[in-house]
Amino acid sequence: MAIPYRSTRSTTDTESVSFGEALLRGLAPDGGLYVPQTLPRISFAQIFEGDTLPDMACRVFAGWIGDEVSAPDQERIVRDALDFPAPLVPLAPTGGGPWSDTFVLELFHGPTLSFKDFGARTMARWMGYFLERRGERATILVATSGDTGSAVADGFAGQERIRVVLLYPKDKVSPVQEQQLIAARPGVQALCVAGDFDDCQRIAKEAFVHPAFAGAGLSSANSINIGRLLPQMMYYVLAASRLPAENPWFCVPSGNLGNLTGGVLAHLSGLPVAGFVAAHNANDFFSRFLSGEDAGFAPTIRTLSNAMDVGAPSNFERLQALLDRPAMQRLIRAERVLDEDTVASMQRVYEATGYVADPHTAVGPEAVRRQRALGGLRGPVVALATAHPAKFPETVHAALDFEPDAPDRLAAIGTQGTTVEKIVPSVEALRPYLVA
Repeated sequence: MAIPYRSTRSTTDTESVSFGEALLRGLAPDGGLYVPQTLPRISFAQIFEGDTLPDMACRVFAGWIGDEVSAPDQERIVRDALDFPAPLVPLAPTGGGPWSDTFVLELFHGPTLSFKDFGARTMARWMGYFLERRGERATILVATSGDTGSAVADGFAGQERIRVVLLYPKDKVSPVQEQQLIAARPGVQALCVAGDFDDCQRIAKEAFVHPAFAGAGLSSANSINIGRLLPQMMYYVLAASRLPAENPWFCVPSGNLGNLTGGVLAHLSGLPVAGFVAAHNANDFFSRFLSGEDAGFAPTIRTLSNAMDVGAPSNFERLQALLDRPAMQRLIRAERVLDEDTVASMQRVYEATGYVADPHTAVGPEAVRRQRALGGLRGPVVALATAHPAKFPETVHAALDFEPDAPDRLAAIGTQGTTVEKIVPSVEALRPYLVA
């Protein structure tokens, strides 16, 4: 049976849509984000009996999508999309120390070496499925602060009935990330915006509700789209299935809060977890909110963990629709890790364990270390490793005095050619690319 979805700004239950409609719209007409009208209840003990990630994903998605995608098509989509491993690595090889009983879940073994491959590849295939059934076409408009854009570009490239327009902030992504963003791919146009990520996100949101683009078939592929979050639930499920003896904590490097929201959605549908730690950089609105401050969004601050540089996280609205403030404070803790602490964490982790963490992943172990010192985390902790360190060779070299080996698929990006144009941060500057 299909699960209805509603906007976070909806005031009545009659304004619900199907999963397929929410997926293709991306953003609701009123500017809100889609959430399930009623959260499904899933027996994860049965889910854990699946042998592989695709096996478990098919069972979980049945609870969230129902019969909107047939079982054979769902299996085909999931097995094609999630065809890479996600190792769970003990951070400390021996007992004791600040990372005892701490694990790193490596989510960077997909095509673009980022956790965002999980969501982008799955939703690209879901979108292709629904568009084919409808006989329609779509333009994916996505704002990225780093890894989302390349994952979307790779995941959607060459998909029939879909073209992609990427917005990324000028001089605010790493050189390797930019190389991945602008690599020539069929059906993909990269736009370098003279501004920061919040500018990119703002003009994308404005375009979705602008009457001039009503017939452009716009949809989104970043974490404002519910279709990105459902696949992101799966690595929480995967880690929990490998640690069945005790409910784990999850430490999540956080920016736009989509990754964290995916974990919260899994938990609210029945996944047993002890709680979450949101690890932020200097862009710490959510950390201040959880501490009880009357916090407001702030301008983006540029940091070493650039994909987390979000001053106004979109998914905060979705979290507020799912949990009130006291419930959020009970379930989620937060830490603010500045650049100097991020570098120190990269060094401390490598010296103690030999593990090389990229500047986003490294924010997590530092947050775990602090929370352990406070006595706040007991039992196993899973820290999400969100990107391969080879994507940030300059930062790794500055911290550890060597550059990590680059996988072959990263080195091959430079041979693809490039396609990128520069625009000012306005909806009018977007117009030629959205009405083409």
